[in-house]
Amino acid sequence: MTSNYFHILCNNKNFSVYIWFNKTIMQTINFHKTECGVDFFINILSQETVNYLQTDVHNTDYFEVVFFTKAEGTVQINDQAIEIQDNSIVFISAFQKRAWRIKEEGLEFKTLIFREDFLNEFFADKFFTHKMLFFYQLNHELLLNVSDSEMKRFNEFLAEIKTELVHTKKDSVHIIRSILYYLLQTINRQYASANDLMIEKDDKNYAVQYKSLLEKYICQKKNIEDYTILLNISRITLNKAVKEQYNVTATELLKQRLLAEIKDRLVYSNKTVSEISFDLNYAEPGHMMRFFKMQTGMTTSEYLESLSTL
Repeated sequence: MTSNYFHILCNNKNFSVYIWFNKTIMQTINFHKTECGVDFFINILSQETVNYLQTDVHNTDYFEVVFFTKAEGTVQINDQAIEIQDNSIVFISAFQKRAWRIKEEGLEFKTLIFREDFLNEFFADKFFTHKMLFFYQLNHELLLNVSDSEMKRFNEFLAEIKTELVHTKKDSVHIIRSILYYLLQTINRQYASANDLMIEKDDKNYAVQYKSLLEKYICQKKNIEDYTILLNISRITLNKAVKEQYNVTATELLKQRLLAEIKDRLVYSNKTVSEISFDLNYAEPGHMMRFFKMQTGMTTSEYLESLSTL
């Protein structure tokens, strides 16, 4: 077993994360509260402060929005390969697996990182991250390409947030909250426009709540009726809300989320198909294997073999 060790610097101080890994252990990087002027689960990173773009497969317990001003390469997020170029923004949800293949020459980027529970509390909205259409996204690429002027503006916002984190004043919390909210909502609007998606309409948006419940219960609940009971609405109401918000039916969204969970466990858990089917509460492995074949056109073995050739 080998180890990897790095520091994230902030205001001439640092905090450390030790990562132990071998062929069977996934790297998981945990967020620790910054040693900046405020006690937040938010930070802005850049290539000057951390060796961030690791080539080994790893995940984190926090969310990331990576702003590439200058870049050339790819990132593999779960089973999605994304091409990165100048003025690309990449969105990564907590615990998504990723591996970077980025040229170091001329690279310029900044990364906004935050813990989901903190951000939802920060904005007093328990569904905030689920309302951001680029997180927990299953239908569209986790990427947004913007103009030079837009990237410049976003970098200015990030610089302001970083300044408030490092050089804290009494009103820094309010400044950070306002800038961060505006930044994420602006990006969300552009992502929705680029992918023909609808911005959530109100605080009682059933589609957003459904998406949140899928993240929480997908291993236990695989029937639409389970979620209509939790939401206390009819199947027709749920399907209409999901179709308007995400351009797919409620059943399709559930199947996509379940398929993503199976793929993730097949590739990274080192468990057998039988063990995975048990973890996902299938009555028997054959049921899960039939579902997988119907969704992908491949058996689980063929899927794993196809990844080995990439």
